[in-house]
Amino acid sequence: MVIFWEVAAILGWLPEFIIPAPSEVIIALVEDRENLWINSQVTLIQAFIGLAIGIVLAFFLAIIMDVIPWLHRALYPMLVITQTIPTVAIAPILVLWLGYDMTPKIVLVVLTTLFPIIISILNGFAQADNDAIQLLQLMGANRWQILRHVKLPSSMTYFLSGLRVSVSYAFVSSVVAEWLGGFEGLGVYMIQTKRAFAYDKMFAVIVLISLLSLFFMGVVSFVEKYLTPWRFNQMKRIRGEE
Repeated sequence: MVIFWEVAAILGWLPEFIIPAPSEVIIALVEDRENLWINSQVTLIQAFIGLAIGIVLAFFLAIIMDVIPWLHRALYPMLVITQTIPTVAIAPILVLWLGYDMTPKIVLVVLTTLFPIIISILNGFAQADNDAIQLLQLMGANRWQILRHVKLPSSMTYFLSGLRVSVSYAFVSSVVAEWLGGFEGLGVYMIQTKRAFAYDKMFAVIVLISLLSLFFMGVVSFVEKYLTPWRFNQMKRIRGEE
């Protein structure tokens, strides 16, 4: 695909002022690395802070929802509804309410990363070993002890699966929020390069965002492989890689 894209650009089949050749994008990545690095730091900080808050909040809500069934029934539909609202519709409202600094970007990252993680943790709680739960109940264990010794360990594989999805959401939502207001970051820099008709640099930003998302998804997969090797091997067998 990339080779065909490069050949099409060389032969002039693609308008150069709109779609640069892959080689031009790579050159822009190298020559513009200083600006890309400076803006990447802002986007990464926002994404990581929002993701960290999202993880803590997801565990807190999942545990509360598991311990208090009526709260689960009340909050779950609300969480689903929040996912039906497009990110681009929420972002300008947050910018209007919270200003143009990092706060609205971080809040948007929290909102977009919370759902996959909390649903994964709740699925992990639901798949916990019933025999182990009944055994602990016969031994007089309370809800918190069952949660600590059975449900939380069983939810780790599900949590890591949700985290892998949320990592990519974190970068995308951070960039989307920067499009609509801000002073620095990859989203802001993308808009600036577009207005300057520097499409090779704009595509370089897109490529960099994709590479960052893939890199951190790979980091989560690496952690999952060593924290839950049984799950990793099971997924390989399902995919027919063994």
